[in-house]
Amino acid sequence: MHRLAHLPPHLPTPSPPPTRHSPASAATGGAMGSDGGGGCGGAEAAEVEGLVSEAMKRCQARGEAPAAWSVEVARCVVSRGLELPSAELGQAVVARLSSGFGEPSLWKFLDHAMASRLISSLHALCLLTPRVLSCRQAQPEAYRLYLDLLARYTFSPEDFPSKASRDKIVRAIDADLQFSRIYGINVRELGHILVIFFFNAIVSLIDSTIDDWGLQIASMGGLCGSFESMEHHQRNVGIRGSEDNKRSGHREYIRNMNSLIAMEVLENLTRSRKALALLRLIHMNMPDKFNGLLQRLQFLETCKLPSPNLISAKEVLARLSSNIHKVLAFESDLKRSFIGMFLNIRSIKSVPYSDSGSALSACWAPFDIYVETAMDGRLLPVTSASAILTELIFSLQALNRASWQDTFLALWLSALRLVQRERDPPEGPVPHLEARLCILLCIVPLAITGVLMNDVDLSSTSSCDLSASILSDPGHGHKIDEKVHGLMRNGLISSLQLLGQFSGLLHPPELVQDAANSAAAKAANASSKQMRGNDSIGVGDHDVLVKCGGNMRHLIVEACIARRLVDTSAYFWPGYVLTSVLSIPDSSMKEMSPWSVFMEGGALTASLVSSLVATPATSLAETEKLYNVALNGSNEEKSAAATIMCGASLSRGWNIQEHVVKFVVKLLSPPVPSGHNGPHSHFVDYMPMLSALLFGASSIDTVHILSLHGVVPEVAAALMPLCELYGSLNPLSSSESRTSKEPSVYMVFSAAFLFLLRLWKFYKPPVEIGAIGADLTLEFLMLLHNSRKSLASHDSSPQNEVNSSMNQTFSMSDEPVYIDNYPRLRAWYCQNKICIASPLSGLCSGSPVHQVANKILSMIYSKMTRSTSSSGNSSTTPPNSGLGGSPTSAGEEPHQRPVLCAWEVLEAIPFVLEAILSACTYGRLSSRDLTTGLRDLIDFLPASLATIISYFSAEVTRGIWGPVPMNGIDWPSPTQAIQSVESEIKEILAAAGVNTPSYPPGVEPMLPLPMAALVSLTITFKLDKSLEYILAVAGPAMEDCASYCPWPSMPIIGSLWAQKVRRWHNFIVVSCSRSVFRQNKEALAQLVRSCFTSFLGPLDDLNRLLTNQPCLNGLLGNKISALGVPPSIAPGFLFLRSSRFIQDKEYLSDTIIKLVVEYGSKLATRCPETSSARLKSGQASLSLASARIKEVGLLGASLLCSAGGLYSAQELLRETIPTWLLTTREETHGEGGFVSRMFEGYALAYLVYLTGTFACGIRARAAPWAYSRRPQIIGMHMDFLAGVLGGNMSIGCGPVMWKAYVSCLVGLVVSFAPAWVREVKHETLARLARGLWGWHECELALSLLERGGFATMGPLAEFFSVMD
Repeated sequence: MHRLAHLPPHLPTPSPPPTRHSPASAATGGAMGSDGGGGCGGAEAAEVEGLVSEAMKRCQARGEAPAAWSVEVARCVVSRGLELPSAELGQAVVARLSSGFGEPSLWKFLDHAMASRLISSLHALCLLTPRVLSCRQAQPEAYRLYLDLLARYTFSPEDFPSKASRDKIVRAIDADLQFSRIYGINVRELGHILVIFFFNAIVSLIDSTIDDWGLQIASMGGLCGSFESMEHHQRNVGIRGSEDNKRSGHREYIRNMNSLIAMEVLENLTRSRKALALLRLIHMNMPDKFNGLLQRLQFLETCKLPSPNLISAKEVLARLSSNIHKVLAFESDLKRSFIGMFLNIRSIKSVPYSDSGSALSACWAPFDIYVETAMDGRLLPVTSASAILTELIFSLQALNRASWQDTFLALWLSALRLVQRERDPPEGPVPHLEARLCILLCIVPLAITGVLMNDVDLSSTSSCDLSASILSDPGHGHKIDEKVHGLMRNGLISSLQLLGQFSGLLHPPELVQDAANSAAAKAANASSKQMRGNDSIGVGDHDVLVKCGGNMRHLIVEACIARRLVDTSAYFWPGYVLTSVLSIPDSSMKEMSPWSVFMEGGALTASLVSSLVATPATSLAETEKLYNVALNGSNEEKSAAATIMCGASLSRGWNIQEHVVKFVVKLLSPPVPSGHNGPHSHFVDYMPMLSALLFGASSIDTVHILSLHGVVPEVAAALMPLCELYGSLNPLSSSESRTSKEPSVYMVFSAAFLFLLRLWKFYKPPVEIGAIGADLTLEFLMLLHNSRKSLASHDSSPQNEVNSSMNQTFSMSDEPVYIDNYPRLRAWYCQNKICIASPLSGLCSGSPVHQVANKILSMIYSKMTRSTSSSGNSSTTPPNSGLGGSPTSAGEEPHQRPVLCAWEVLEAIPFVLEAILSACTYGRLSSRDLTTGLRDLIDFLPASLATIISYFSAEVTRGIWGPVPMNGIDWPSPTQAIQSVESEIKEILAAAGVNTPSYPPGVEPMLPLPMAALVSLTITFKLDKSLEYILAVAGPAMEDCASYCPWPSMPIIGSLWAQKVRRWHNFIVVSCSRSVFRQNKEALAQLVRSCFTSFLGPLDDLNRLLTNQPCLNGLLGNKISALGVPPSIAPGFLFLRSSRFIQDKEYLSDTIIKLVVEYGSKLATRCPETSSARLKSGQASLSLASARIKEVGLLGASLLCSAGGLYSAQELLRETIPTWLLTTREETHGEGGFVSRMFEGYALAYLVYLTGTFACGIRARAAPWAYSRRPQIIGMHMDFLAGVLGGNMSIGCGPVMWKAYVSCLVGLVVSFAPAWVREVKHETLARLARGLWGWHECELALSLLERGGFATMGPLAEFFSVMD
């Protein structure tokens, strides 16, 4: 009641209302009925209005003060069964007031009704605002009274008796003001209304002031929802033209003052923390609307006011603008808090420009770790490396608060170190230098292209870039995207210019020396032409090219120019071209490129084909013509074109490599030719081309390059119909020549089939089948392929994972691909899984499979008979004892091979293998003949290797077959090399900080029979480039199979291979060293600890831990091997080559967590204070320790993600961390105990956040590989945190560590991954915020809710009463 005194006493008597019969009154009354029905029911609202009107009349007749009306009015409302505050009463009061703005008693009653909560103050203000603003010139007194109510009731607390009452008022406001329609959001809570009303009130008052001052603004920033634009309320007010409304001098003064008072009211309202919270929601969720507000403020600040009496308004406007701009820099409040000191870590201001880049800050180490992980050719990723790097760029740039120059420079240096680390790689069946150069010269430029092409996501843009761009020019907020894009591109150019300072990394390997010189000569030509006219340097003279001094930067710049990241102005950068090169005369003739000959129509002769295979194409037009020849030329031309496509253009054509990859994938699914007729498949017509393509693309380097471009699912989808068709065709004859130039059906099928099997681990034993996060399956590859195809057909944005040209790699058909579409392939696939999961069941005699198996056995035994008869060996059973004892066909010639389709052969092979292994076990078949028979089977059908591997791997894990002695009599002996191999393995492990027990001397080496048979078979293979498609399948499978045998099976196998191929010695020894960690958990723990020590420093040396920069070279090494020198492998490199194959990922996660917590605790010993308040005094040491904590988390998360990717992140957040926090552990007491627990919590929070970041990305659109799983992964962990805070679970880690962990993790998410907050349930966010508020982490709680969007305005409103 006392609020009546707040009405301004100095206002003049308002104009009397129009009579009941005036036109204005009629108009108002007519409109009121429609208004009154908004969300409350028109008839009911009209009835309430009538009752209220009669009650007011009775009170007026009795001469009662407006304060006493409330009792009568409340009685009327309650008698109708309505709750207070009443939506119907609010509608009625505002409607009656709108018809008589000049009645002081109505204003006083409204004030009392709002103060006593008869009506909702927010509801009344929402209804009043458009009505008052539309008649502010005609009724300046009403406008003044409205401003007073707005100032006092905008943030007044709302109290509702029930949720139904509150929802009713929300619906009434939305129905009246159409917020849902105008803003395109579902207005469901009172918080939504508060946000939109408050923002609209600010904009509407500013627009009204601009209009009242006679100013005009060119654009309103796209804001169409202000109250001024709601024309349907304008008819509610009758602007009377009577003499009473003529502007007197005093009323004109009120009008002039109203504009200033309106700005003062806004300045006071926006000063509060509540206003910042509301405006920040608009800024985050509707940036275009907020930018329109900034535009208005800048206009008012810069325009010339029409009256000198309004000069004081300048100061008010300046304060108002300052309040609004605090929204853009609101993080500063969080940074000033104690937890903010751990979040606002700038590990490095600029990258140190050392010669080799080895002093690069640890904050960029994930770049190095990822690109080195991608070089493991045994695992073929299904996601393009460029897409992963794009996400990693955004994540690290935001986390490090770095400029784009430093970000891109760090990425280039990581890729250069990758190349230099293995510039002279050891020989072996592994990806070589071409794959590393692919990362540097193709994948990294594509990743940067993805960064530049993507719509700028403000949530992931560094505040040091974005805030600066906004604050420097707040009036052009709508151009933020262009500004950030410009910052990115300028940062890229600067990073390329700075690369010249890292000469130690720019020396090109011999493989690309000529290409680097050619790139330098190209730049020199451009400079020379500018200096001397048309003279240029000849690019055909080798001596001249050498003098050009080309280096890796020239190749990098050419790769960027090819993708339009920079233009040819780069040729004129200072120091880019050597001055001495410009003075070289043009003394050589330019040699015509073989591609020029091809483009001019030259025939594909043998010499030209050889030149084209060895020379990469330089333009898209060249590869397009080659693609057309492969489809439309003669059989010889088709074959030649496919061979050329898979040559240097694919392996070293880095400037157009993504396009070549696209053409290779498309050639695997050639279209039906126009003249094709007949029942046979058109794939048969393409057999020469497909044969050349399959064998050309099957090399280890080529398959790895295809996987780096993320086309493994597309390749698998293209290979499946080829396997189905060629596996169903019978060979031309049983004696078909294997040396014919024409490709055989068996060879084409084998190439396609083995290629397909390399794309997933088809031989995995039963212990790994069915596990969550296990290796890929063919079904998953098809699911991924189909989802990509669907996404590409519905989404043309560059954010698609397979960006740029990769969108065009899909087959011509839009139909999804399923394994069920290929019955013969599906039958083998199911049989293979059954064979792996359980022993073979009995085979019925006389069945088709039985007959085929007997034919195969007859073929094998017939060759054994011929070989044993010449050698005199009689240990082999005669061939007439076929499979299961059934005799072979009497009419079958011993030398004749069966005429069978490949699928029939593969179906019978498991039974053949069981028969010959049993025969060998019982002495009916010698080991030598067993090996010979297996080799003959592979010679007959190379694809049979797949079934042999699957069967033997499964049998090894089942442990059915006993061990056999590798003594050189029955089976090959490793004794010549095993001692040296074991010694070198021990040296490699010792250098990496791992100690393992030695194999006891004098014990005869033994292997399980299937393993012995498999290794004996593989060492008979010739090391020929044409057989690489077989070796690439056998090698990884054999290594995996050996991991299920007792130690030292792998050294025995490695020794046998080292005796066969001496030049592979280093590769074999390193491979054997990796196998230790799959079988020995203690060795794994030692390796992980060595990784931390080599990178961060030892735990027992605190000074080095705090003062020395983390060492990338110590972690990954700067050179893997040198010719003639025993391999020395850095611990990080050894971990990256082993971690993916470690079966117990849970143990690995626990080991990493323990180390992260240990390092966090150790770092706290320099901060012995016992409370967070006192810790702030030692900011220098605290800042250093917090930076180290971040680096500890970076290393731990990088190692964890390299080992398990998204699966490891999911298990860490869902199981491992919750279990770790809930488990009670012994606490360390004494000096630094409090700080140690706190630092442990911070270190653990960084580990969890960074693991989620690397696995899922931080942008609003989740990383493609985690699109559907990120909300589950993040949401489950946030549910766990909220559950503990809500008292549902009790923690075991201690309250200090728990609070530090939760606060730091939420702070990291709020600061660097706000998109995650949107994916968490609103109830969870509310519980988290309440818990943080209870810890007095108020700014953190509010920031969390603000980033939850409009949906979290309900919980945010809970804190309004205590916010200020």
